[in-house]
Amino acid sequence: MTINTWRNLPFAACMMSALAGIWGLAPAAAAESLGDFYKGKQISLIISTGAGGGVDLMGRLIARHWAKFIPGEPQTLPKNMPGGGHMRATNFLYSQAPKDGTTIGTIIPSIVMHQMLGGEGVQYDAAKLQWIGSSSASNSMLYVWHDSGVKTLDDAMTRQVIIGGTGAGAYTVLYPVLMNNLLGTKFKIIVGYQASDDVDLAMERGEVQGRAGATFNTLMSGNADWLRDKKINILVQIGRERDKDFKDVPLLTDFAKSQEQREVLQLFCDEIALGRPFLAPPDVAVEKIAALRAAFDATMTDAGFLADAKKSRLDVSPTSGAQLQSLVEGMIGTKESILLRTKGALDTKGKVDEKTAP
Repeated sequence: MTINTWRNLPFAACMMSALAGIWGLAPAAAAESLGDFYKGKQISLIISTGAGGGVDLMGRLIARHWAKFIPGEPQTLPKNMPGGGHMRATNFLYSQAPKDGTTIGTIIPSIVMHQMLGGEGVQYDAAKLQWIGSSSASNSMLYVWHDSGVKTLDDAMTRQVIIGGTGAGAYTVLYPVLMNNLLGTKFKIIVGYQASDDVDLAMERGEVQGRAGATFNTLMSGNADWLRDKKINILVQIGRERDKDFKDVPLLTDFAKSQEQREVLQLFCDEIALGRPFLAPPDVAVEKIAALRAAFDATMTDAGFLADAKKSRLDVSPTSGAQLQSLVEGMIGTKESILLRTKGALDTKGKVDEKTAP
């Protein structure tokens, strides 16, 4: 793709014009400079999950398509970096990754909440990370295997249910801990699985009975047969409103017994709006962030990308990088009184067990 073609993208053209006003450059000169920088280079896409899940599949799909919208058309190489409830990838992106626009990441939004609540392992500031865009937003959920004997969240308040988890900052752990402490569920949480897909496999083997943190779009793209064959029972969904295709599944906020509980639960429901975000390290030059955001936005409407997403049953409902940046900064500024109540609701002391080696 030529520089002139790239400049004709509506968003990119506007952004380059704005940048020209900042540096006194003509749009063509700014685009040419970025093209020279990226030509022949490789962009590393750090994926905070293991291979095979929805985050990984979407990351790899975008990696195949978006280079044609970046000046110089650099190749994009996906690299899985799971571990520590997404802390490993986030910390790497923040402090170790090159800050020249050649490394970006796709990491689940729980990293924002984990920082807000003073979680272990945080070596980053989510507000200083530079948010590129989100490919989709889909409600999260907690489900259990069909033979668990549990059909509703109320059932999980009367009997123990074994839930598998990855790490402290992951939804696989955050959601069941939150429900145990705030709503009175009896989830027994076993952590130490490398990736969420490993938890699903453990559930199929009967090693655990359920999993939290999967999104509806991930479920539909990877395990739609579970719904078709009634292999799982979805107990609750987490989001601002019920998914249009799962209206019968209650929202997490439906179980709030007080305004104080609702404020805490709503914080997690609002976080879902971040969707499947892509982000860059802090201090990457503003013109490179503009170019990456423009390329991401263009990819989201590209016919080839959309066709491949449909084949892979991956939902595309994008959010711009500027919107994400504003949302994250607003979350980081949440009132201390709400954060204190939320921290109490996420106390894991004595409530999480380590997975034993097979």
